[in-house]
Amino acid sequence: MTADGPTVFPEFDESFRAGFASFVGRPNAGKSTLTNALVGEKVAITSSKPQTTRHTIRGIVNRPADEERTGAQLVLVDTPGLHRPRTLLGQRLNDLVIDTLSEVDVVGFCLPADEKIGPGDRFIASQLTKVPHKRVVALVTKTDKIPRRQLAEQLIAVDQLGREHLAGEKKQAEGFEAIIPVSAVNGEQVDTVADELARMMPLSPPLYPEGELTDEPEAVMVAELIREAALEDVRDELPHSIAVTVEELMPRQGRDEDRPLIDVHATIHVERDSQKAIIIGRGGSRLKQIGSQAREGIKRLLGTPVYLDLHVKVTKEWQRDAKKLGRLGF
Repeated sequence: MTADGPTVFPEFDESFRAGFASFVGRPNAGKSTLTNALVGEKVAITSSKPQTTRHTIRGIVNRPADEERTGAQLVLVDTPGLHRPRTLLGQRLNDLVIDTLSEVDVVGFCLPADEKIGPGDRFIASQLTKVPHKRVVALVTKTDKIPRRQLAEQLIAVDQLGREHLAGEKKQAEGFEAIIPVSAVNGEQVDTVADELARMMPLSPPLYPEGELTDEPEAVMVAELIREAALEDVRDELPHSIAVTVEELMPRQGRDEDRPLIDVHATIHVERDSQKAIIIGRGGSRLKQIGSQAREGIKRLLGTPVYLDLHVKVTKEWQRDAKKLGRLGF
């Protein structure tokens, strides 16, 4: 990849397809889990807490040609969950999603199979009208959580949602381009999702070298892994108040080549002193647990042993302060 963007390769099969697809859906609809399943590696953090994703993470899926399909490369853009914003951060996340959708080739609308269609889903469907002329595929996620009869009912409800909200001005459109039930956890229909998205990509050479999984900077990925660890077992109101910045990520000086070590110095930001106490825990036990879990993930990401130094800082009302949001990378 060049500093100016994806690498375009001059020699390629003229039937090859490559392009960008973005997953949208209300918070905790399974977007990040599906992204990781398609890529085959962890490129997006996951959590049962809503609004886990705050950045657009690109995951790259290479589909080699075989007797049944032509070669393709999917660049998956995993966006934050669309929601009715209550803070400046929430509005910026929504704006980020709409801006992203205007630049991709296909939109995958994730709707969990184990939850009925609700106001949040209808809100997102209405937002998709802001990005006209985009192909939208409905991805009914988490099918492993419900029986087949209930799944059939959900597929009918999803089809109706598409016909109600995505039809054209003359109400002649058929709604979603396709409706695909999928379980990222069990791997069911994951290949079908990849094949369907690849079919909708434009004819194009590969956009990234084979073997590359994401173009997200390492520091951002490290910060996300730390935030994922911090999200475990915290109170409902706390996840929205957690942000992470990486101040330093560099090899330890003076180490032998066969004994490398990466120094990572990072800060966990919260909004109140009471939240800081929760993150640190009694005698620092909670912070140690966060560091231990995050360190393992960072080690797998970088392929190198890691020294992780974590600090917790109160950055008051950062979700509502434009300058603080900017300093935290939003």
